[in-house]
Amino acid sequence: MRITNSLDNRLRRVRRGFATRVNVILFALAASMLSQAVIAQPFPSRPVRLVVPFPPGGSAEAQARVLAQKLQEIWEQPVVIDSKPGAGTTLAAGFVAKAPPDGYTLMMAYMLSHASAVHLYRNLPFDAVGGFAPVSLVVTQPLVIAVPAASPLRSLDELVQAARAKPGGLTYASSGTGAAPHLATELFRAQAAIDLVHVPFKGSSPALVALLGNQVDFGMQDAAVLTAVQAGKLRALAVTTAGRWSRLPDVPTIAERGFAGYEVTSSGMVLAPAGTPREIVAAVHAAVARAIAAPDVRERYAAMGYDSVSSTPEALTAMMATEVDKYGKIIRALGLKAE
Repeated sequence: MRITNSLDNRLRRVRRGFATRVNVILFALAASMLSQAVIAQPFPSRPVRLVVPFPPGGSAEAQARVLAQKLQEIWEQPVVIDSKPGAGTTLAAGFVAKAPPDGYTLMMAYMLSHASAVHLYRNLPFDAVGGFAPVSLVVTQPLVIAVPAASPLRSLDELVQAARAKPGGLTYASSGTGAAPHLATELFRAQAAIDLVHVPFKGSSPALVALLGNQVDFGMQDAAVLTAVQAGKLRALAVTTAGRWSRLPDVPTIAERGFAGYEVTSSGMVLAPAGTPREIVAAVHAAVARAIAAPDVRERYAAMGYDSVSSTPEALTAMMATEVDKYGKIIRALGLKAE
């Protein structure tokens, strides 16, 4: 009797163990099937948000809107522009860095502003490189030193001479502290050994309005300044790129005017939150590259003064790391801090 009971107990334990192992295997299979089903869902299957770190109406939003419209065609899903200006683009960057890493929240970032923020602002809630999954470059453009049409300053040489004759007497507009126009102007100021007064605005559009209204002596503007220059409302004195800009071929570079080695190129790029799955980053990259290669997109960007250019996520990651280091050195040398 005892032997029978012992055998029965053993059999029951074996059955329970077998049932447990079967349940575990079934659960694992179900989880795997569910995971595969989720991965198999086409991306995107719902609207995508493209965050812009500047106010509506400026060149940054215009760039983003061209890209968003083409991505919407490619994906057959809405791509919504979400402007989040403030704190030298760090407000938008912080928002995107904390967003779910699923590809449905992207950022149209700007290399110089993004790379410099970590050196200008303390206790940022994100890492400029590690906090994001780089996707691709989108456009590149020069910055332009421009003055109102009524200004007595006819050349970059005259601007430098006026600044040296009256230190702190000239004011310049930028789209915000830490933004590309601010750092580009400060780099020029340091090389020219002049004293200038910075007047930051919340975005390129209000900075351009101030320049057109003679509220400041000059400004470092992006390609959006082209229309005003061509209309005779502003006078372009120099561009920041290493070579002359095809849109304003008669305007010299800053390096040409005696400041050897000076070069600043403004680049727009798409970033996703860190941790975004590789297959999602690859899907977004493929769509962005396809959008940038589209003739109508290239034509629209060219008309706005931008050169269309794409890059691999890996190349963009390396570029971002290099730019963060580059502008960190400049900011420390100039002693700049967020205002």
